[in-house]
Amino acid sequence: NRQALAAVGQPLLLKMYQEKFEIFDMLCSQVLLSADVFEYPEHIAHAKVAIDTLLMHGVVPIINENDTVSVDELVFGDNDRLSAHVAHYFDAEMLVILSDIDAFYDKDPNRYEDATRRATVRYLMPEELEADHTPNNEFATGGIVTKLLAADFMMQQGREMYLASGFDLNDVRGFLIEKQHQGGTLFTTQTGV
Repeated sequence: NRQALAAVGQPLLLKMYQEKFEIFDMLCSQVLLSADVFEYPEHIAHAKVAIDTLLMHGVVPIINENDTVSVDELVFGDNDRLSAHVAHYFDAEMLVILSDIDAFYDKDPNRYEDATRRATVRYLMPEELEADHTPNNEFATGGIVTKLLAADFMMQQGREMYLASGFDLNDVRGFLIEKQHQGGTLFTTQTGV
């Protein structure tokens, strides 16, 4: 089951992250959160203090849902929506999601050659948020719908989200560092962006 897989996989995953971070003389840590954390202001405050302390000491927090103890009623089920809540409640300027999905399109680019990238999205239609999606295996989560749900949450909070490829970092580098929006999708309620 998913909880047992998480219990076995999390330490292995963190070990791999630590080895990669060591190459750059950096430390990383794991912060496991569950959906119910965001229901209680004192839990949010405790988690924020822990994360801020890690960052203050140069430790990169890797935040994941605590799948081992999450119950169906209180579960994000994907890191997209979890990251949106973390970005909002922990005061991030913007949520950046790097994915195998390089942008949001007017239709599925894997099925339609004439699919057009939507560079900026200011509103998501209810049907876009309710679209059916099928992950590639029974333990997979995510897909474009969970990214859209994360973007919708961020826009409802008056915040921005940027979606781009995690495999080709040129778009995100251009967007964040060079202030050039040549790829990916910016979700924002601001005009003139």
